[in-house]
Amino acid sequence: MGIGYVLGAIGGALLVHAAYATIQYRAVLKITEEEFSHPPFDVIIQLLVGLALCMWAGVSVPAKFLSVLPHSEENRIVSLPANLDFMIFNHRGRALPSDADLKLKI
Repeated sequence: MGIGYVLGAIGGALLVHAAYATIQYRAVLKITEEEFSHPPFDVIIQLLVGLALCMWAGVSVPAKFLSVLPHSEENRIVSLPANLDFMIFNHRGRALPSDADLKLKI
């Protein structure tokens, strides 16, 4: 297990703890009949640190980014899938005017 997984777990735990602390803080405010305006400063710091750790883990854990080669045969959009059963050409779109009908006549 790499450092990215550990940082992601710590970041997730910080986010969960910040949520729990905010819920607890709001419960205390209900008991004292005060109005909730914003969470405490330590909860905001926990959220920011947890977010940063989770983002770091999300970028570092999956793998190296590979470049996309635009001229690769695998990236061609003209290649059709093997199963053509779900291709529908008779649909409501035929009632819409085509591009030729939309041209302005002067």
